[in-house]
Amino acid sequence: MASIRERYGEFFKQMASMSCAAAKIDETNVYQKANPGTKKIMDKLVSDNMTEYSHIEGVENFKAFLELLKSGKSGLILMEHYANTDLPGLIWLLENKMGEEGRDLAQRIVAIAGMKLNEADPMVRAFAESFTRVVIYPTRSLDSASKKAQSQEEIEAETKKARTINLAAMRAMDKCKRNGEAILVFPAGTRFRPGKPETKRGLKEIDSYLRMFDYMILVSIDGMLLTMVPDKIDDMLADECAPARCVYAASPVIECKKFRNDVLASLEKDNPDPKQAVIDKVMEKLEIQHQEIAEKLKG
Repeated sequence: MASIRERYGEFFKQMASMSCAAAKIDETNVYQKANPGTKKIMDKLVSDNMTEYSHIEGVENFKAFLELLKSGKSGLILMEHYANTDLPGLIWLLENKMGEEGRDLAQRIVAIAGMKLNEADPMVRAFAESFTRVVIYPTRSLDSASKKAQSQEEIEAETKKARTINLAAMRAMDKCKRNGEAILVFPAGTRFRPGKPETKRGLKEIDSYLRMFDYMILVSIDGMLLTMVPDKIDDMLADECAPARCVYAASPVIECKKFRNDVLASLEKDNPDPKQAVIDKVMEKLEIQHQEIAEKLKG
């Protein structure tokens, strides 16, 4: 298979020339609206590689979720993460396989993205800015920066920077909620890597999202357009690209507060980490859903 850089290098150069997203993130630019120019190119990449059998499962659940957004309720999408085309694939399928309601929902989705997508590489930044995002300073990135710091002062400065950016991100998310937009989060915070089960473990920070939102849907994915090259994981454009059947499935709508309270009520009183237990239950439900869809597709 060819890498995405090899197959679409010229397109990415075009995207980079259209890019207008910030190369450095601070509290003033955490909300970044989709760039329609780069999105057209991303849509071509996706449509080139989505086979005719790619589709959405649980269309009625996506529709029910949309109706809640339109009624003024806040909505959260927690989605599995296997490839950097997971979000582009979902948006493309909603826009092209679910009619007017799908296009409406696609327009409302705002993804949570780490700073690395903006700051690491101009072409990756152009790739990411095809979709509306709220940019955060992830805990994992702060931990990494702290380990590399040369002094306690550097650690404190980086911690302050992270806090400032994430506070601005919280305010941006609150505005999105009021505007009827849905926040999409990858609860594991990274792409799943075969043989590394820790990459599919949910982040305890997701518990705070459940406290912020009224309703959520869980979206599982079967199939991916990009495959990571094991020794080039940090080079996103080295991912190998090939046509695939991609099926995105939505769970029935879940009331966030009730879900969280039910999980907490089921725990032993001396549970050492209730927040992690809540997200572990989310990931368990996602895995069950993933396996059910995989079995259905075999039939």
